[in-house]
Amino acid sequence: MKKKKQTERPKYNMLQNTAYIIGLSWKVRKSVVFICLATAGVAVATNLVELFFAPVVLGKVEVAAKFKDLVVAILVFAAALMVLAALKAYIEQNTRPGRSRVNQHMLKMVNRKAFVTSYPNVENPSSLNMFERAVRTVIYDYASVGAVWDILAKLSENIVGLIVYVMILSTLDPILMAVTTLTTVLAFVLTRRIYNWGFLHREEKSGYNRRMTYACQRGSDVALAKDIRIFRMRPWLEEFYQEAMRQFKAFALRRETIYIRADFLDIVLLLLRNGFAYAYLITMALKEGLPASEFLLYFTALNGFSTWISGILTNVLMLHRTSLEISVVREFLELSEPFLFEEGKPVTKDRLGAYEIQLKDVSYRYPGAQKDTIHNLNLTIRPGEKLAVVGLNGAGKTTLVKLICGFLDPTEGTVLLNGEDIRQFNRREYYELFSAVFQQFSTLEITLAENVAQSIDEIDMERVKQCIEKAGLTERVARMPKGYDTYIGRKVYEDGVELSGGETQRLMLARALYKDGKVIVLDEPTAALDPVAENDIYLKYNEMTAGRTSVYISHRLASTRFCDRIIFLAEGQITEEGTHESLMRLDGKYADLFRVQSKYYQEGGAADEA
Repeated sequence: MKKKKQTERPKYNMLQNTAYIIGLSWKVRKSVVFICLATAGVAVATNLVELFFAPVVLGKVEVAAKFKDLVVAILVFAAALMVLAALKAYIEQNTRPGRSRVNQHMLKMVNRKAFVTSYPNVENPSSLNMFERAVRTVIYDYASVGAVWDILAKLSENIVGLIVYVMILSTLDPILMAVTTLTTVLAFVLTRRIYNWGFLHREEKSGYNRRMTYACQRGSDVALAKDIRIFRMRPWLEEFYQEAMRQFKAFALRRETIYIRADFLDIVLLLLRNGFAYAYLITMALKEGLPASEFLLYFTALNGFSTWISGILTNVLMLHRTSLEISVVREFLELSEPFLFEEGKPVTKDRLGAYEIQLKDVSYRYPGAQKDTIHNLNLTIRPGEKLAVVGLNGAGKTTLVKLICGFLDPTEGTVLLNGEDIRQFNRREYYELFSAVFQQFSTLEITLAENVAQSIDEIDMERVKQCIEKAGLTERVARMPKGYDTYIGRKVYEDGVELSGGETQRLMLARALYKDGKVIVLDEPTAALDPVAENDIYLKYNEMTAGRTSVYISHRLASTRFCDRIIFLAEGQITEEGTHESLMRLDGKYADLFRVQSKYYQEGGAADEA
């Protein structure tokens, strides 16, 4: 028999998370707390007015009160209900701004954590899952954080209402209140346990919905239209959808059958509770002459008493579930940082940019991996040197770049900057040393000038123009509708401009030049370009990075011939090292790979050999 997997307990309990939200709201917008209390107060007052309205009017009729007194009583209650309704509407109208402010503040906290957290957390699946759940929790006003205030208002209303109703019913037989309490709690426990079936099986339901949504989305995806027709994928998509629908229908039938049982049980307990109350009050009316007005008051109060108890139990349960999501947010915000930031040692500034980077006995293994991606590697990058890192896919080139740039710390060994372990530095200051262009471009839907400067304010336009000219984009900018103020991309602005792969690459070069980092790192940024375009780009890099420390990663060996030194990486280790000429004379793996690639770079390539 399989052992049931234990669910990890949240770091914070319901009371701690509730106190956290109240404290945060008090700090951000105090009115949220007062509005919550006012909501509960108005709700209880409205309930009490409604409770006494009919009995008081009926009592006036029973004693044959004057018509004037009867009208006054009705008008007083009606006016009270109108005032309370107006107060309720006013409170509801002013509730959303404050809650939105709190939500926005928490969303800002979550996003800031995501922006500044140590890079290993960005690649950790567990951290990413926490981030996604945290965003879902705070992004909408009606999500968990916003829902807390609705729950607290209802809970406060139920508690105060229960206390008031206990005072009203205190003259009745305690057995009546005990029976009402017992049947209410029993109904809540039993029916809630049954209704929890849906909550406990929510992942199963979500799985069926995901399958059906996937089939619908893929079937209507324009990018897949050609494949659907060429490979006759329509029957498979239809069958996939129908099977998911069949499973969902079976799930829904099970769920509704269980819910019907819960409803039946609830009705039985309701009949028992009301039957006992009716019997008791009718007995009082017959034996003790209980007036009809008091009969109505007590019976309505007993039903209300039951509602308050049920409301307290329901809202405590809802608060508990909401607390679980809030705990995720807090745990994400408190995610441990493997790197030092402001508390780290400042990086010594060198006006000439004479920074030496050394990897000493460095190994790196990704979490959960069976072997090292980088293993016992030693490498020194000298100031002003142009270093090329080449090798086949999976050799560890990108991981090496991450170690050099300080995105990852080695699992063994050290990375040194001018002889000092980079783990002791303020990592953000260490990042300032680098200008980099990575495989995945990170253009934003902002103006071209803002993309180059990576800033909205204080842009040095003369410097932007110089960098654009050096990157070879001046003519392209001249053809843009708004020049340097043209938006890049069309997802946000309809008048934006889409750049080609080569143009985007040149824009990334301009951005790297604008930053003016002391060390330039290029991690296969031209992988999607043809060899001629790639060679042109690298010649530009060679020209622009003269005198700077540069690290070039490329799977096309011809692009790195201008480098001072080339290292060939295989299985996380340096297997060959030297200049292009010396490596060709060595006639090893580098020379073999270069000859294979050169054959296909020549005009005609393999097609002419066929």
